[in-house]
Amino acid sequence: MAQVNGRGGQYGKALAVLGAATALAAAVAAPATAAQAQEGTPTTGQRYVALGDSYTSAPGVPEQSGGDCARSSVNYPALTAKALGIGSFKDVSCSGAKTDDMWRAQGDNPPQLNTLGRSTRLVTVGIGGNDIGFGDIIGTCAQLSATDPAGDPCRKKFTAGGSDELTKRIADTAPKIAKVLKDVHARAPYARVVLVGYPAIMPDNGVGCFPAVPIAAGDVPYLRDTEKHLNTMLKEQARKAGVRYADTYAPTVGHDVCKPTADRWIEGAQPENPAAPFHPNAKGESAMATAVLGALGHKR
Repeated sequence: MAQVNGRGGQYGKALAVLGAATALAAAVAAPATAAQAQEGTPTTGQRYVALGDSYTSAPGVPEQSGGDCARSSVNYPALTAKALGIGSFKDVSCSGAKTDDMWRAQGDNPPQLNTLGRSTRLVTVGIGGNDIGFGDIIGTCAQLSATDPAGDPCRKKFTAGGSDELTKRIADTAPKIAKVLKDVHARAPYARVVLVGYPAIMPDNGVGCFPAVPIAAGDVPYLRDTEKHLNTMLKEQARKAGVRYADTYAPTVGHDVCKPTADRWIEGAQPENPAAPFHPNAKGESAMATAVLGALGHKR
């Protein structure tokens, strides 16, 4: 790390990358301009409905559709529907979605749960990251990395009060996930439901790649463990609700933001494959689809 500290040019480059990446990551993580929240009237229901946030919609991955929601034609719901041969399929995932957006409109996107009905037979749900403030966390950690690249300035910030603020956010999100799953059951009582976890963003071995990805050395394992904690919570909520859980973390280990372009399934601060910063590219979405199909007992 001493060599890194001596490279002023790399610092400048890292900060330049940070500025662009933080802005884009924040834009993806922030909810789309919301219309007046309203419950609306449930539709009759598509046979397969995909609910979720940007890790479901796959912003930046071609081909894009869905307006402000930035859905990809090769995101994991689309690949899952194709593999299962499901013709009646509706993807209402939307970049920036929080659990509240299951019941309220996001711009032109109606409340996501309104797409469900008694004829729905499969529902995938990928939500929770924005409830804990994913975009703000990444932006904060990236900004602080320049102040102490060999240390853990982000961990220190989020634990400054004597407890881990991010752990509390995850705990506070758990009942929100439970509420979503309960309403999914109520609106689509005959559907198989899969709660989808988040893929491996940071290197699982805890070794980062500053300044290419502007996260301080000690904050890489901290963020890795935070994401694992989030996924553990999601898995537990799936168990309590009696739904299936798709582990997308384990199959994406070794394809994180620090891997070479050809091996990377989750893009870093400056994407080299089409995707939003710190989000899955097409290969990542394909791996997530495989995990979802596995949870359903189906092999691709």
